[in-house]
Amino acid sequence: MTFSTYTGTAIPSFMYGTAWKKDATTRLVLEAVQAGFTAIDTANQLIHYDEARVGEALKQLSAQGVARERLFLQTKFTPVNGQDHRTPYDASADVPTQVAQSFDSSLAHLHTDYLDSYVLHGPYYRRGLGAEDWQVWSAMERLYESKRTRMIGISNVSAEQLSLLCEKAAHKPMVVQNRCYAAFGWDHEVRELCRAHGIVYQGFSLLTANREVLIDSDIRSMAAKYETGPAQIIFRFSMQIGMLPLTGTTNPQHMAADLQSERFTLSPDELQRIESIGR
Repeated sequence: MTFSTYTGTAIPSFMYGTAWKKDATTRLVLEAVQAGFTAIDTANQLIHYDEARVGEALKQLSAQGVARERLFLQTKFTPVNGQDHRTPYDASADVPTQVAQSFDSSLAHLHTDYLDSYVLHGPYYRRGLGAEDWQVWSAMERLYESKRTRMIGISNVSAEQLSLLCEKAAHKPMVVQNRCYAAFGWDHEVRELCRAHGIVYQGFSLLTANREVLIDSDIRSMAAKYETGPAQIIFRFSMQIGMLPLTGTTNPQHMAADLQSERFTLSPDELQRIESIGR
């Protein structure tokens, strides 16, 4: 199963996230690919990610015969306000220069000459889009037009901000990646915008942001019915409603189990129950 953007570009239906893996990053990326993941998400932001260690795993995979073309690589440009002192660019440079330097640094870290997806880690402000956001987006559009990245997107974005971007950008986002809370309708407003514009919505923290959902009696009943776990019910739900899930599990057994989420199909009533579960 794959998801497709309005440009027709396909993305694998499940993505392995590498945040907060630190020294274990290389080993865990290797285990994720060995389990069957073909899409890897990272960021050029040393506070929460180790992009170079993702690259080390990719180098080892290449030596084992796993071609670059078999993998979907997504990384992010993180603005200064989301970095510590270890910025992958000259923090005093203008924003377009920061984007260019960060992008080149990512290619070097990941041992590749192109990306499948390049994402703005988050807007500079909580409301609206500022001058810096438009400067970043223009720089990312140029990377897309030069075919150095096959798609561009944005993370941690509100419906208002996404609507502005879709209305005024030369190239709309092709992906959106947000933390997804059941209590807020699984980010319903942003998902609806994505659906209307042909944007692939990626949901992260589906488990860690929704611990109460995992112990819900209906979820546990569904898990028993399909002979799986509550986590796999949530992942399957997300896929069926058009959301590409991320998992960051560090457990190889869970990696394998998560990839089995496509082997069953939830009923319309079950989907509706999960849609409304946290409200």
